[in-house]
Amino acid sequence: MTTSLLDTLRGGLIVSCQPVDNGPLDSIPAIVGFALAARDGGARALRIEGADNVAAVAKACDLPIIGIVKRDLSTSPVRITPYIEDVAALAAAGAHVIAVDATLRERPVAVAELLAAIRGYGRLAMADLSTIEEAHAAFAMGFDILGTTMSGYTGGSIPDGPDLAFVTANKALGGFVVAEGRYNSPSLAAAAILAGADAVCAGSAITRTEHVTGWFAKAVADADRRRGETVLAFDIGGTKTLAALVRGETVIDRRLVPTPPDVGSAGWFDAIADMAADWRGEYHVAGVAATGLVRDGLWNALNPGTLAIPPNTPLSGELARRLNCPIVARNDAQAAAWGEYQFGAGQQRDMAFVTVSSGIGGGIVLGGRLVEGARGLAGSLGQVQGSKGDLRLEDLASGFAMAATAGEAGLPEDTRLLFDAAKAGNTMAGKILDRSAARIATGLVDLQRLVDPQVVVVGGGVGLAPAFQAALHRSLELFDTGLRPHVVFAALGADAGLVGIGHLAQQSDAM
Repeated sequence: MTTSLLDTLRGGLIVSCQPVDNGPLDSIPAIVGFALAARDGGARALRIEGADNVAAVAKACDLPIIGIVKRDLSTSPVRITPYIEDVAALAAAGAHVIAVDATLRERPVAVAELLAAIRGYGRLAMADLSTIEEAHAAFAMGFDILGTTMSGYTGGSIPDGPDLAFVTANKALGGFVVAEGRYNSPSLAAAAILAGADAVCAGSAITRTEHVTGWFAKAVADADRRRGETVLAFDIGGTKTLAALVRGETVIDRRLVPTPPDVGSAGWFDAIADMAADWRGEYHVAGVAATGLVRDGLWNALNPGTLAIPPNTPLSGELARRLNCPIVARNDAQAAAWGEYQFGAGQQRDMAFVTVSSGIGGGIVLGGRLVEGARGLAGSLGQVQGSKGDLRLEDLASGFAMAATAGEAGLPEDTRLLFDAAKAGNTMAGKILDRSAARIATGLVDLQRLVDPQVVVVGGGVGLAPAFQAALHRSLELFDTGLRPHVVFAALGADAGLVGIGHLAQQSDAM
């Protein structure tokens, strides 16, 4: 019997059908209903409290039952099946397995006596445990099942998540392990199996409607509160810096200054923080979208010609100290990608974002998550080098590159004037524009090959210029339709970085 029942449980879900005490669903018919629903949903076994409930469920449902009796004792903290008569009642009611609190705490009956009684009735025995010391003792006694049920419940504050390490430690003993205790989502249940559990027992998330409703209600209320809160956002570029108050996708107030000199110095950080001096009290978290490489709050240059950032500048730490609030910092193009994903042209589809302006940057959002990469480089299309490995795409096709090429050809070193000249029929201006668009089109096709997003969003001052858009479309049409990305143009314009970093800061504050 032992082997066959444990084989039935192995790799399966056990549902604890225990409604909230004295709640509207705390009745035998409701518990039987929970049991039948769990069976129909694929549960392998049930955990039922109380002999009367066990008897009713055993009559209505053919799943194996782990039976317990809960008591609130004035002389002991032990609640789960503390007495021999509880074991007898559960056995008579039809429980296949009887679980007892096997913690090393003061108790009315010794664990060994309870185990002997369970054996006397021919039932399997489960030990509800809180420490590895208890697990060693229970395994040595011969309990059929080791349960992590009591981990986090024998003193101190109750953890938010389950104790996966305790699952692994129990499994190392060699027995049959049931992970139980705060496994309140499918992903956590799966994590328990990967941690070594033979089976997982879930309860509150399935049969305590009051608890589940409370989780959802709190999440909705918190999200609604955050949606209405104002975030301080910075967008730091090579030539200009924006500071703004952002709420959702709306920029409430903004100010623009030339990016201060002496990047990374104390005076530079003071100047950035002073942009928000009269907004103090209107925000409690801030986001920073910055050109260059941002990882773990440290800031480095990707292109020193754009902004000469000292190595490992502590961007988040220095601004957090001056603004007295948490800081979330990301690369500006990655932040803009998130803004377009959440509120703009991305429409919450898998997407790559490419900004073509003075430089070329980008970001990737897949599966609802901003992809930063191991070094924070993900999406940096402008840094991709050609086959010769000497020049990057940013050196060849950015706004700065086009302006420089125009100057060499005797034209004004200004992309707007270059586009006007191309529109007016200037052959050289048209060639410069077309050459840049063709190089970027090739980059977008390569990006499609590598990432294969649903959509590629193109933004930036150059990327949103009608003359450039037309040239880009002409170049893309030369590629096979199977390789050609679905290109759309950014909807948030210059605000994409502010909106994106504001939303990322809100999200971080909620965690």
